[in-house]
Amino acid sequence: MRWRSGRRSSNIEDRRGVRPRGGLLGGGIGTIVLVLVAMYFGVDPTFLIEGMQSSSVPTSTSGTRPSAEDLQNDPLADMIAVVMADTEDVWQEIFTGMGRDYREPTLVLFTGATRSACGLGQSAMGPFYCPADQKAYIDLSFYEDMRSRFRAPGDFAQAYVIAHEIGHHVQNLLGISSEVQRMKQRLSQAEGNRLSVRLELQADCLAGVWAHRADKARGILEAGDVEEALNAASAIGDDRLQKQSRGTVVPESFTHGTSAQRQRWFRTGMSSGDPDGCDTFNAQSL
Repeated sequence: MRWRSGRRSSNIEDRRGVRPRGGLLGGGIGTIVLVLVAMYFGVDPTFLIEGMQSSSVPTSTSGTRPSAEDLQNDPLADMIAVVMADTEDVWQEIFTGMGRDYREPTLVLFTGATRSACGLGQSAMGPFYCPADQKAYIDLSFYEDMRSRFRAPGDFAQAYVIAHEIGHHVQNLLGISSEVQRMKQRLSQAEGNRLSVRLELQADCLAGVWAHRADKARGILEAGDVEEALNAASAIGDDRLQKQSRGTVVPESFTHGTSAQRQRWFRTGMSSGDPDGCDTFNAQSL
């Protein structure tokens, strides 16, 4: 991916090496149990911890904004700052075209664990987005897991992960996430899971929209980049993760979609660059 010539986002908060106040148990045993259960089943725990009041879980204020010199000495964080800037440019343009304001999110880099307005975030959760504080969170060690555990290396695969979380921010701003949460309260677990799948696949599609438009604006794609992202999407499909962790696949428990579905919707957004084509909720087939 050609990223070095891009601008760097200022919406990066570096909490690496900062221990969350109150210790790891400050978020409550319940939060940790939810995280462990979610990871065992290959489930994004964001919606399990979502809705917790920020007043009951104080967030760390010890993060810093990386300087240009900091980023120069940290190539991975530098690349992520460029990806964030590209998402800002793409979604600012799209929202302006819709006559809406785009509120830029913050990306928090952390090590081990950190506070969010949605509860205690831990590395084992993988990257996640918290709508309550409009921040995306990532422990960069996740990228090593992508390379070694998921066999999904590459800088564009890493960029896809960020773009997916920013897709959740877009859903939050548009009121999609809150509507899904409201609907899930009236549904069975299996029905609620099916809604979660559509939400996650839409975020994959929105990540593809970003890729299409960023490439059109700056020519960021190199040979093999799209394949990297598709490989990453496949590696974190529910069916593949469940097969790896439990040896069996339980479709009723899917919350993100199969490998094939995740690839399909990322490709859909990437092909058109049109967020209107990402209406997974009315799609007859996923």
